[in-house]
Amino acid sequence: MWDVVLDALKDALIMLAFLFVLYIVIELLEHKTAVGKPARALSGKCAPLIGGAAGLLPLCGFSVMAGKLYQRKYITVGTLLAVFIATSDEALLVLAFSSLGALEKTFSILALLGSKFVLAVGVGYLADLLLRRFFAAKPCEELPKPPEHEPEHEHEHEHEHEHEHSDVEEFSVCEHKHESKWMLFLVSPLLHALQVAAVIFLFDLAFGTMFYFIGTERVIGFLQGAGYWFQPLICPLVGMIPNCASSVALAQTFALHGIGFGGLLGGLVTNAGLGVLILFRDTKAWKRNLLILLTMFLLGVAFGYAASGIEILFI
Repeated sequence: MWDVVLDALKDALIMLAFLFVLYIVIELLEHKTAVGKPARALSGKCAPLIGGAAGLLPLCGFSVMAGKLYQRKYITVGTLLAVFIATSDEALLVLAFSSLGALEKTFSILALLGSKFVLAVGVGYLADLLLRRFFAAKPCEELPKPPEHEPEHEHEHEHEHEHEHSDVEEFSVCEHKHESKWMLFLVSPLLHALQVAAVIFLFDLAFGTMFYFIGTERVIGFLQGAGYWFQPLICPLVGMIPNCASSVALAQTFALHGIGFGGLLGGLVTNAGLGVLILFRDTKAWKRNLLILLTMFLLGVAFGYAASGIEILFI
């Protein structure tokens, strides 16, 4: 049981580092610093391509970052889906160190990476094409404008007053208000990162405990007994569990020839790591989050069955 606690703590500390850097970047973006221009790539034409490539790296931190950036409306829903679909958490590492033969191992990893990248980028661009008007990226809420009837000389006086106190300027952009640049770019990002990392630790601990008492062997046995044509339906459900144990179970079952490539692909398409937890922290947008989760599940099932069909016909 202590292994579960240590694993959850390790994941939380790794996420803390990712989130700290992410919140610093967000503050730089919101305050229109020099970071803003290169950061346009986050919502530009190449964004789903970049998201798909980043998601392939065996680090669930990118899905967490994507979830937070999407919440802040710095990336589109297409880029978010691209990162989520491409993410495989620890599955690639499990496959790399599995007992599969060298040729089968290499083919499986390359096929998985290639399939997930193509699917991630394709779905990302399609989602942006169809849904961009509903999920458009908008970096920051506009500040309220002063009433039109106020005299112009009052505005000029306010600007002069702000200029005189530029050395001790209070930042009031979007929803934040800070007294200094140290608070703005270091202390505030660290506090935000600690809050989110604490939530990740608690949820990771909860799901890790669940897997501990259920047992990975039982999960593997469940997947093996699902039947070939039910695997692309069952595996995506397992993959949706926001814990690295789900991706490990899928990869181990595949390495034991308990599930086919279609089941593995379907399960890992829905396996967005801890990024899903970030989305569901915004309880006000639960309908949108459920829609994204349902879309991920349907994509996992569809691509899982497609891969199973190709596997039967050509392999």
